Amino acid sequence: MAHAAKEIVWLRQLISELHQSLPLPTILHIDNQSAIAITKNPEFHDRTKHIEVRYHFLHQKVNNEEIDLEYMPTNAQTADALTKGLSREKHECFRLEMGVRHAP
Repeated sequence: MAHAAKEIVWLRQLISELHQSLPLPTILHIDNQSAIAITKNPEFHDRTKHIEVRYHFLHQKVNNEEIDLEYMPTNAQTADALTKGLSREKHECFRLEMGVRHAP
């Protein structure tokens, strides 16, 4: 999640340097509800000292409204078709969602 957030920050900076506006935060879909809770709720901080730097970075970006974290269940993550071995049915479903067609 922290690496994706760094990429979002970089892309947002690039877009702003091209004089384009980004009025809304960029949505980052993740499948870890605990990570979302830790980032949005400082109470969890005492139990997560091993991720302190990443936590502060993400917390700052969420507070600055550059990034918005949203939960997406693992079964609904289309990008899994590019990174995991899936059943034929799940692969076909994700392939169609990405707009990839079979060659004629």
